[in-house]
Amino acid sequence: MKILFDLLPVIFFFAAYQIAGFFPDEAHALVTKWLAEDIPADQAPFLIATFIAIVATVLQIVIVWLKHRKVDRMLWITLVVITTLGGATLIFHDPAFFKWKTTVVYWLFGLILFCSDMVFRRNLIRRMLEGQIRLPDPVWLHLNLAWALFFVMLGALNLYVAFHFSEKVWVYFKFPGCLVLFFAFSIVQGLYLSKHLLEDKTNQ
Repeated sequence: MKILFDLLPVIFFFAAYQIAGFFPDEAHALVTKWLAEDIPADQAPFLIATFIAIVATVLQIVIVWLKHRKVDRMLWITLVVITTLGGATLIFHDPAFFKWKTTVVYWLFGLILFCSDMVFRRNLIRRMLEGQIRLPDPVWLHLNLAWALFFVMLGALNLYVAFHFSEKVWVYFKFPGCLVLFFAFSIVQGLYLSKHLLEDKTNQ
């Protein structure tokens, strides 16, 4: 359930893009009414989906605040990036801004993970998971670096797909493509960790 909530803006973006594509005339009429009259019809689904993603992110933060009375820093970062680049897409009618959003968020996450450990000596992955699993110190370091590198590579892959393939291909890469890559990476990571979990139990 939590993963669906975390993916709320992405799911809403994908759904809005698909629905607007099924009703091109209505979608075009909507964006020409609220944005500009000279917007090409084929841009309407992306612009509508971008707006919906921004609204979904705001809604996500409101729900988290009402439930916990605090909002995770990562979620605030996502809000700033999506409103800035998503807003630029709506203002300039250029999907490239929003396509960069995924890369910027992933690279920021990767940078935060790397700097938190290497600069501030605070392993964020360890802080999130050590209540559930026990691992040797070097493994925590490798795990944190692996996630940082994964985010950097995923951000680079997003740019490659965004600017070398069609818009529709990029939308499917964003969802469910990225979700599949996350699951695949988690499985590989789980196999790696299982070895060290067994070793840790043996050494106790």
